[in-house]
Amino acid sequence: MSIYLQLFLTFLKIGAVSFGGGYAMIPLMTDEVISYGWLDNEQMLNLIAVAESTPGPIAINMATFIGSSQAGFFGAICATLGVVLPSFVIILVIVALIKTLLKFAGVKAFLSGIRPVAVGLIIATAVTMILSVIFSLETVYNKVFFDWKALVIFAIIGGTYYTIKFWKKKTLSPIILILISAVLGIIFYGLL
Repeated sequence: MSIYLQLFLTFLKIGAVSFGGGYAMIPLMTDEVISYGWLDNEQMLNLIAVAESTPGPIAINMATFIGSSQAGFFGAICATLGVVLPSFVIILVIVALIKTLLKFAGVKAFLSGIRPVAVGLIIATAVTMILSVIFSLETVYNKVFFDWKALVIFAIIGGTYYTIKFWKKKTLSPIILILISAVLGIIFYGLL
């Protein structure tokens, strides 16, 4: 099987079975990409950080980067089309049938069942990233290494966000938080 078809089919599968948006896709995408040997765990964590901080949906950014890293421009196209196509088709069908579909109890039950799964996948992604970034823990067999720099950056960003939200009664732009964390990363990991 050509790499282009493999990228397309892998990301088509990810796009077809992932509900809850890009963050819910991350665990499945990570498993697939690592199982093919396209990227390792550390590269995936870096990719998640880059995909989150660049404009656009995180799943599309990740698929595009992974496809590009494996097969250049056309690999990026194949992976991106694969991850987007299922959602595109499903949305077209739902839009055409939405009023009719919501009358069925089975559809309501399906949607009610999907919501907690999506939340669980997002929480699992957050916990996995925290364990990997702050404790360098990728599997239960790894030695725990505490990264105090990551924890300090996390605390500064969290403290800044909630301080401004509490005192100013408004939220700080994610762009500003990303810029602050980039500067802190340069200071802590580049200069210290």
